[in-house]
Amino acid sequence: MKYVYFIGIGGIGMSAIARYFHSKGYGVAGYDLTPSPLTRTLESEGIDIHYSDDIDLIPLHYRALDTLVVYTPAVPATHQELCYYRAQGNRVLKRSEILGEITRLERGLCVAGTHGKTTTSSLLAHLLYSSSVGCNAFLGGISNNYKTNLLLSEHSDLVVVEADEFDRSFHRLSPYMAIITSADPDHLDIYGTPEAYRESFEHFTSLIASEGCLVMRRGIPLTPRLQEGVRLYQYAMNEVADFYASEIRVEHGHLFFRWHYPEIGGTPAGSLVVELGVPLLINVENAVAAMAVALLSGATLEELSQGIKSFRGVHRRFDRVVDSEQYVLIDDYAHHPAELEASIASVRGLYPESKIMGIFQPHLYSRTQDFHREFAESLDKLDEIILLDIYPARELPIPGVTSSMIAELMQNSHVSVMSKADLLPHLSNLEELPDVILMVGAGDIDRLVPDVANLLKSKI
Repeated sequence: MKYVYFIGIGGIGMSAIARYFHSKGYGVAGYDLTPSPLTRTLESEGIDIHYSDDIDLIPLHYRALDTLVVYTPAVPATHQELCYYRAQGNRVLKRSEILGEITRLERGLCVAGTHGKTTTSSLLAHLLYSSSVGCNAFLGGISNNYKTNLLLSEHSDLVVVEADEFDRSFHRLSPYMAIITSADPDHLDIYGTPEAYRESFEHFTSLIASEGCLVMRRGIPLTPRLQEGVRLYQYAMNEVADFYASEIRVEHGHLFFRWHYPEIGGTPAGSLVVELGVPLLINVENAVAAMAVALLSGATLEELSQGIKSFRGVHRRFDRVVDSEQYVLIDDYAHHPAELEASIASVRGLYPESKIMGIFQPHLYSRTQDFHREFAESLDKLDEIILLDIYPARELPIPGVTSSMIAELMQNSHVSVMSKADLLPHLSNLEELPDVILMVGAGDIDRLVPDVANLLKSKI
């Protein structure tokens, strides 16, 4: 095999795998629906990409039978290029299947959870990569420390991977160690019931290697199915667990906490006061879990202290795009009611006296249908809300399901529903812009962020 072809190469997870094969000397090319900053970066690195579903646009070398084809589940089964390769008899694998093969060759550190997994896996990767241990990492976001979603090590066999529960993808993995950050029901279009969703996580725990361990947030309603020999650790914030945070304080924009750890490998139990580089309360629990696995992987306490302080976060994970005395603009990937609640609480904690506007783009018709009441409750905690049209991703519209379903249930009188095209004119015509704008969603709302940022900067 000399060539790897990616269908949906512009996705955050797909692009990391494409970079991995490219770095190993394979020929890499692919298709994506639309150009984006990620695809432009891949093209600048020498990867051939086209944007029409057209077999004739596939480079000749990549039409051979021995080309490995990797596709994302977001691509429909009717995709012409995907159908072409299947009919020809090429080896065609989902993104999760490729990651599964990589975790069988390396020691996989797999981070699962309804929310928190991108920040936690990026934290873990940074702690290890900046330490003497080292690691490889396939990240679900662009690390602000490294400006990439792929980290490679010449000496480490550890690989940090996001364990994505969508379509039961994480069942393809072979974890050496695993973290579970949360298991709030999601993707009910796939799982049907909250019970089936949680059962999927329980099955995931059964895949952990017998010499490995599971680090799980305390209070998650799961019963792990661990193989004999797998160690179970729990973590928490402001309550005692195997690993936990206490004495959390914010001083002049800096966040500190005391991290407690158990006896490990002859090292006695103890605690360590650390500063979190991204000073947000929602990141404390994620930091506790990431530090736990980094310690279990061999990082020293001094390396953990330095690494947690130097962490700069992940693009689109509570990213402060504008941060002035007059205006603040935060871009966040939150797309589940619990994530929205945590994100809004963090904004309130940082800016308690400010007027806060939220601009939310719901992600998926099915998720909006399932959680419109919960979305309304979370968004009601903002001073003003703009709801954009639903981002469909892989779905066709569901009759009657629109962003107005959320608006109609909200108690707040300052709610607007509009298209993406209407957003900037609406903001430009406001007599007074809010002090803080929080733009949230997992669709393409991020493409509006630069224009909103420029508007705010023009008013400063």
